[in-house]
Amino acid sequence: MENSKKKTIYLDYAATSPMYPEAADEMYRILKEQYGNPSAVYDMATYAREAINSARRTIAKTLNAEMDNIFFTSGGTESDNWALIGAAEAAARSGKGNHIVTSSIEHPAILNTCRYLEQRGFRITYLPVDSEGFIDLSQLKRAIDSETVLVSIMAANNEIGTIEPIREAAEICHQKGALFHTDAVQAYLHIPIDVKDYGIDLLSASGHKFGGPKGTGFLYIRRNLEIDSLIHGGAQERKHRAGTENTAGIAGMARAAEKAYSEMSENEKKISALKEYMLGKVLKLSSIPELSHREITLNGTPDRIKRLPGNLNFCFKGLSGESILILLDMAGIAASAGSACSSGSVEPSHVLQQIGLSKKDADSSVRFTLGSGTTEAEIDYTIKTLENIMKKLS
Repeated sequence: MENSKKKTIYLDYAATSPMYPEAADEMYRILKEQYGNPSAVYDMATYAREAINSARRTIAKTLNAEMDNIFFTSGGTESDNWALIGAAEAAARSGKGNHIVTSSIEHPAILNTCRYLEQRGFRITYLPVDSEGFIDLSQLKRAIDSETVLVSIMAANNEIGTIEPIREAAEICHQKGALFHTDAVQAYLHIPIDVKDYGIDLLSASGHKFGGPKGTGFLYIRRNLEIDSLIHGGAQERKHRAGTENTAGIAGMARAAEKAYSEMSENEKKISALKEYMLGKVLKLSSIPELSHREITLNGTPDRIKRLPGNLNFCFKGLSGESILILLDMAGIAASAGSACSSGSVEPSHVLQQIGLSKKDADSSVRFTLGSGTTEAEIDYTIKTLENIMKKLS
């Protein structure tokens, strides 16, 4: 029987990225040849342990960190939970305070962890953002008080791509005696991040966002910073994170990080150019006579320097974003309504509402995120498909 499966144009890189073949090959090699338990004492274990240490060195290099600063986790959500809960509980136990500051457009991994900490007696301040998704640094400065132990501001937003001023935020935190954590899941290896230059105390990342395997991630913890463990048990990860290490996943993530790091500058330029090309094409759809009554706006900042290279989030006013996504999928195009981790929710995007969109306009929005595999021909096909969809729904 002839294979009738349609070719997919993948424009949802913010949800997950295709794995680099080199990462998959490295995982297979580890699974086949170095499957020993890294905590054991025989030679096979030594090889597995060295694979993990090699991965630690590789990841550290991409951030200008030391290998001892990198702790492997199951992904960005665990890293975020560990950073917030571990830092908060360690600070509270030592009597430093119980106040945490974050932004109102953080990923659910941060917001729901903050709500959990509120139930545990911590006080949380949620900073508002402006219409482009930026925090106000003067508001941040005012929000930090004598009880503030931690500030968590994402490096870049997963839905609208806004790149936050985290270097300046970290400087304010340190001036006022608070720790600074950033959820860099969307930003890491898409834009440069130097933890020493930026003054970052804690940083979360996830392997599948940059060509690595799902179920892998890490938490950067600044040297001499003690935070409580989140997972208890054995002495793995230098007694900070219990559980037998996912050697193959860690090695695959590191191989992906190495490749993404070496290609970051080239990819940033290529993807940014494609983003600008698609932005212009989408906005021009409303100039087509049959669609002149339809308004299309870009959600988030139009500043290409302060927006992630591949992120585009549009509001197709008066149209159903869900209907657009279904029809795109029928045409072989994968896009999304926002955070993949919120896709099961019936509520409109909290990010879009926080930047001032009505629920109706939030429901009319669609996110396209481009990656290194995106081509101009795919964008042209997507634009033509969007034109037909808009005509069909109008």
